[in-house]
Amino acid sequence: MEGFDEGNVATSLRLIDPLWKLKRFLNIGSQARLKKSIATIDKFVYRLITTKRKELGREQNTEKILQEIRDVTSSHERTTDVNGFVQSINEEALDQMQYLHAALSETLRLYPPVPVDMRCAENDDILADGHRVKRGDNVYYLAYAMGRMTYVWGQDAEEFKPERWLKDGKFQPESPFKFISFHAGPRICLGKDFAYRQMKIVSMVLLHFFRFKMADEKSNVRYKRMLTLHIEGGLHLHAIPRTST
Repeated sequence: MEGFDEGNVATSLRLIDPLWKLKRFLNIGSQARLKKSIATIDKFVYRLITTKRKELGREQNTEKILQEIRDVTSSHERTTDVNGFVQSINEEALDQMQYLHAALSETLRLYPPVPVDMRCAENDDILADGHRVKRGDNVYYLAYAMGRMTYVWGQDAEEFKPERWLKDGKFQPESPFKFISFHAGPRICLGKDFAYRQMKIVSMVLLHFFRFKMADEKSNVRYKRMLTLHIEGGLHLHAIPRTST
């Protein structure tokens, strides 16, 4: 994980460092660290692929695995409660969580996992504002800024407002070219629906059993300069068990 984070930082520096190619050629500074990080990540990924291939080659009895998980998680009262709650979360329950879906979308609008991204033009083109792009040009877009533009989202663009996604209590998706967190067009994220299911399940479990509050209400949250949106030093919270669920 440390290698991935360091590589993430070194890669993001390419956006602002005009000498990064020279540093890569000389194998110095941030690009030397990036090369080392890539080697570490490659080693980890290749080992993971090898392990998964071996696992996929074995006969696996899904029911036995699930039963084992039930047996292990039922050893404590709190674990049993969580386990029972998780088992009650099915597709129908997830589909009914319209407000949660809206809240998650609003979070991604204001805090996109990839705040700035880049695409390379395959052919000469003209953007919607009339700007000409030549083949091979890199085009950067800032999802973090786009999610806060008042002429796109209205005067309350910087306000966290899940209701903007709802109509008569039902979630109303926006155009992916407006809500760009999962990209758009042929390159739209294939795992979008799966990601929403994961976020819903984790959110439902955590919020069902805990209340959360900032460890320091006066702390100033700062972002770490990386390709993905990270908080410098992490976000410290107190998880307070709910007295009744």
